[in-house]
Amino acid sequence: MVVSIPGDVYAKAEELAQLTKKSRSELYSAAIREYMERHSSDSVTNAMNSALDEIGIEVADPFAACVARRTLARIEW
Repeated sequence: MVVSIPGDVYAKAEELAQLTKKSRSELYSAAIREYMERHSSDSVTNAMNSALDEIGIEVADPFAACVARRTLARIEW
């Protein structure tokens, strides 16, 4: 498998791999894993549920649901 990576990204990744004493493969695998976790729909749902639990808003509250939808629409995940 071949993956193309821009030169500037490659250079920064190489530096980080050396600093953290990881191979490039380990670094790229960890980065891709984290990216997938952050962008999975379950991750977003769990984060929202945790935030609502923390501030004590019931998910069934229509106002809270409306505000949450509007907020999520404005935020880049």
